[in-house]
Amino acid sequence: MSRHLRVAAVDLGATSGRVMSGRIGGDRVELDELHRFPNAAVRVRGSLFWDVLGIHREVLAGIREVARTGPLDGIGIDSWAIDHGLLDHDGQLLGQVFSHRDARVEGVAEKVVAQLGATRLYATTGIQQLPFNTLYQLVAARGTTVLDSAETMLLLPDLLGYWLTGAIGAERTNASTTQLYDVRHGTWAVDLCQELGLPEGILPPLRDPGSLLGPLLPDVAEELGASADVPVVAVGSHDTASAVVAVPAETREFAYISSGTWSLVGLELDRPVLTEEARLADFTNEVGVDGTIRFLKNVMGLWVLSESLRSWSERGHQGAELHSLLAAAAELEPLRTVVDINDPRLLFPSTSADPMPERIAALAAESGEAVPHSPAAVTRCILDSLAVAYRRHVRTAATLAGTSPEVVHVVGGGSQNELLCQLTADACGLPVLAGPVEAAALGNVLIQGRSLGADLSDVPAMRDLVRRSYDVRRFEPRDGLDWAAAEARIS
Repeated sequence: MSRHLRVAAVDLGATSGRVMSGRIGGDRVELDELHRFPNAAVRVRGSLFWDVLGIHREVLAGIREVARTGPLDGIGIDSWAIDHGLLDHDGQLLGQVFSHRDARVEGVAEKVVAQLGATRLYATTGIQQLPFNTLYQLVAARGTTVLDSAETMLLLPDLLGYWLTGAIGAERTNASTTQLYDVRHGTWAVDLCQELGLPEGILPPLRDPGSLLGPLLPDVAEELGASADVPVVAVGSHDTASAVVAVPAETREFAYISSGTWSLVGLELDRPVLTEEARLADFTNEVGVDGTIRFLKNVMGLWVLSESLRSWSERGHQGAELHSLLAAAAELEPLRTVVDINDPRLLFPSTSADPMPERIAALAAESGEAVPHSPAAVTRCILDSLAVAYRRHVRTAATLAGTSPEVVHVVGGGSQNELLCQLTADACGLPVLAGPVEAAALGNVLIQGRSLGADLSDVPAMRDLVRRSYDVRRFEPRDGLDWAAAEARIS
């Protein structure tokens, strides 16, 4: 490394946020978590919003802690995709920031597809048809005072970066997830906005990962106890883009699963796959760092398990802690119950009137599967169903892209779930390398480091540094279960 660097990596998830101190130097990259806070959507009068001002407050608290404990060379922010704030002509936030799980988008995608055509939408944007894509959120907001008054739309990391620096822009890896981005030409899909009656003028200038937003605003620097010339760096602001940078792969012949609230299952490619077969398989083409493409499928992920855990906790169910449930689930009959883990009924938060475990049981009953009744049985069903989904999507991605992955890298929080990692290896018939856990934050730090002078010429160099800095666990595939038959049960 040319010099030692210390940066703040803000990594925001839909259930928690964290601010890490990242250090690059001495031929290593290191993370130290200095601030963690819970995050959850807030329901107000039937709508679901993010407490974005509360998130901003916690981000400031975390950066302040990084600045307090040592020199600060830079700041980067990554988060989940799609959700956004709207600013007026004075740069003030208009209204609340909706959660993508808000019900206002129900039925919108079908109307847009009927107007524009699914083939055209995919040929332009390359994006998976998810009902909450930014495009559909904006269509749902047509005719509202907030959208009519909007001057600028900023995705969540760009909004938080704007509050730190005053700089307006849209980082490309996140912009590409919105279904408002032309993946072939690297521009906003203005024609789609015009045909749908959306104000294309609200789309901000695009910027690449690694570019500098600018220095901190003077009042922000004073509040943080930091130098006013500390730069904010546009990292891969979609957390998966940063996480893929930190996949400790030695070659390009790998599949990855960024496993957390969502599971992002896919490949890293040089160009998008925009074939009709890819559209029908509902795969997405999102921009990665250094012009790569994240060709992947969004899978409901560990959200389903976390919502089940929350439901059991609220009902005072004994023995419903994650560690004990995973141990009990590992002893149960494998593949006894599998469901479509991407069923839209699993998208919305669990409620007392409609708890997540009961939704799982209902899906099983509908498809003739054995109905899971105990928390351990529901947990096993969720993990088996995730592994089946991973198998399907890894194989489909490889077929569509004409590649043959040799290994599956699992990064993110789900890499700590040993049962899920082993089931993934068994289902995919490939070795699974699990870790690092904080891949998004690591990628965030590495992209900042390169922009600020670290000797990291390209993504392979970043991955080499991750391999030298972190151990991974290897899970070899085991024989004995008919995963193909299990997959056919939910086809």
